[in-house]
Amino acid sequence: MRVVIQRVRQGSVRVEDELIGRCGKGFVILVGVGHGDTSKEAAYLAGKIANLRVFEDSQGKMNLSALDLEPKGEILLISQFTLYADVRKGRRPSFVDSAAPDIAAPLVDYLAGKLRETGLAVETGRFGAEMLVDIQNDGPVTIIMDTATLL
Repeated sequence: MRVVIQRVRQGSVRVEDELIGRCGKGFVILVGVGHGDTSKEAAYLAGKIANLRVFEDSQGKMNLSALDLEPKGEILLISQFTLYADVRKGRRPSFVDSAAPDIAAPLVDYLAGKLRETGLAVETGRFGAEMLVDIQNDGPVTIIMDTATLL
């Protein structure tokens, strides 16, 4: 699994002009699922994300996680198969490394559930939909995690 984690002041997602998810201070996370990904990878990422210390403490150092914030950080989780784009050949990306929707959708839901189990508020986009995502990236702070290199 690949995630792009953006520390935000707020984020929102719309489908056909309908607001379907939002978050305040916390993370907007774009998540892609690749072939061979399982609940093991999703659970691992949930723990890493919830405890990722990228929020500033009273001295301005990135020492706090979303769980340490008062109130706790919020998460907007958006599925994005294009994170597995292969652009090595030609000019049009290939997405053959992305998992099929029947595999990916349940894993994205599982990741959201594991993040909720940590006590963080999590809202999501709509899997497979054309979405408009608004992000107020704070910092900017953007972290990329890929379980292929982490596990």
